[in-house]
Amino acid sequence: MTVLLMRLAAPLQSWGVASRFARRETQQYPSKSGILGLIAAAQGRRRTDPIEEALQGLAFGVRIDQPGRLVRDFQVALSIDKKQQFPLSQRYYLADAVFLAAVEGEQQLIDGIREALRRPEFPLYLGRRSCPVTEPLIVGEPSQQALGEALHETHWQAACWYRHTQHTRVRLPIYRDLLDDDPEGQLRERVRDLPLSFDPVRREYGWRTVVEDFTTVTNPDGRTGHQPLAALGGE
Repeated sequence: MTVLLMRLAAPLQSWGVASRFARRETQQYPSKSGILGLIAAAQGRRRTDPIEEALQGLAFGVRIDQPGRLVRDFQVALSIDKKQQFPLSQRYYLADAVFLAAVEGEQQLIDGIREALRRPEFPLYLGRRSCPVTEPLIVGEPSQQALGEALHETHWQAACWYRHTQHTRVRLPIYRDLLDDDPEGQLRERVRDLPLSFDPVRREYGWRTVVEDFTTVTNPDGRTGHQPLAALGGE
């Protein structure tokens, strides 16, 4: 199997898995449906196109390198004739977050995904259209590492200014698909973000099991004492 790594960083991201009505929430890390949707857009697939089993079958994981902060936006919409005002909409985003996302599959499929991400057919977004992807998106070359190994060993992707606000050792949470060789006793949960259809008329999602893991990185730029002005430093 081959693993492709992506650095997901932008001023705003939003990864909704339980949004309803006028409240559009985001979870703390990218969803599998969001990343498969990004890949599908790069390949030129339309929302009404069926999702291939090969795409659904990709193993997926994400590492939180820089959690960002939660921000809320209020939006008001009017009818075309401006006579009717629609309900106030609350939308939540992650600001200044950085994630390392990984997908694992057959080499030919992964190579095709990498090429599509380098030359996407449609614009790429991090969850919502108001959150465009920033470069560089692809981290290194596809490798033969296992998914979990890649998420543990890949270089920390956090911004320079953020590193200066952290300690000399930093714990990075990892959330990934349950794998066949995973031991018992790991923290697990069931989430409903496996896309079965992106069709706006009938969006449909299935369940998957997510394993919670972590890795610890050494931070040579970290602080050893209280530095109240560190967050003001530039990248």
